[in-house]
Amino acid sequence: MIPFNIPPYVGTELGFVEQAAAANRKISGDGMFTKLCSEWLEERFGARRMLLTTSGTTALEMAAILCDLNPGDEVILPSYTFSTTATAFVLVGARLVFVDVRSDTMCIDETKIEEAITDKTRVIVPVHYAGVACEMDSIMDIARRYGLLVVEDAAQGVMSTYKGRHLGTIGDFGCYSFHETKNYSMGEGGAISVNRSEHVERAEIIREKGTNRSRFFRGQVDKYTWVDYGSSYLPSDMNAAYLWAQLQVADEINDNRLTTWGIYSRELKPLADAGLVSLPTIPESCQHNAHMFYLKCRDLKERTELIDFLKARNIFPAFHYVPLHSSPAGLRFGRAVGSMRVTDADSDRLVRLPLYYDMPKDDALFVSEAVKEYYGQR
Repeated sequence: MIPFNIPPYVGTELGFVEQAAAANRKISGDGMFTKLCSEWLEERFGARRMLLTTSGTTALEMAAILCDLNPGDEVILPSYTFSTTATAFVLVGARLVFVDVRSDTMCIDETKIEEAITDKTRVIVPVHYAGVACEMDSIMDIARRYGLLVVEDAAQGVMSTYKGRHLGTIGDFGCYSFHETKNYSMGEGGAISVNRSEHVERAEIIREKGTNRSRFFRGQVDKYTWVDYGSSYLPSDMNAAYLWAQLQVADEINDNRLTTWGIYSRELKPLADAGLVSLPTIPESCQHNAHMFYLKCRDLKERTELIDFLKARNIFPAFHYVPLHSSPAGLRFGRAVGSMRVTDADSDRLVRLPLYYDMPKDDALFVSEAVKEYYGQR
């Protein structure tokens, strides 16, 4: 059986978890391993401040709070994304404005953003789909011209770059996920990159239940107290210990996934050349992290047949998002602007192939041969 995903495991995770629990006796948030992970991410990504969170979802929720939105303020985002990209802003009372994605990268179509801007627009949320960057130069130019904030949803983008800059560090805030389905995992977890100095202190306060506890531990105040809105966004140090094991071999994990991605790309290219499928496009300005490998079938019927064909051979692919603009909650909390042609069509065509750290080369070849067998029969 070839599953869609196996959570990454490098072998040293449990030793660090045991150290956190038994030796350090520090299993709540902001222990030694939390600090190690935060410092590693700051140094590697060039982030001003990186804070671990309980999930990618809560990282987005923190970003939404830091944007200081009022009820009725509008947020522009792609419809082709996971629900938490939207719910984080719904929770603070914002209205969602959905725009279409590009057919080549499945990222937000930067040429559709300006027509969605109104006098109520406050934030743009580019989602870096499959670890491939949105066209950030254009997005940042639009944001600065209209005085808007940019929150990068880089849940899938850890280790990916745009013109040499790490995803999540280009906008005002960046949000990452370390869920078990991601390239690097702490089970449930995430991080927020705070990229402007004026937001750092408030981010620490929001993360610490609305208190200035971080300043207290740095000796900047003689006691800490409740000063602002907040919640408990700190992950257990045991979760951070699990992640720390993987960050120590981050390049090895990245290279391993890129190798598997490369096998799929090479083996399935003849199908794309024959016009039978579409494969991912990686713009020259982007270095991706092989978060996923997908192909696009002709239509929903063909995708369903392909998935059934692969499952019959003990291969378990997956389709992806149902567009948010047509979902019950999307209709309730937002609206679409302009044509959603790509989102509507490609969400029915896209299928993701199994890809995970340490996936045997023979398995990737087996999956590729099965896909080619299906199209050979057709």
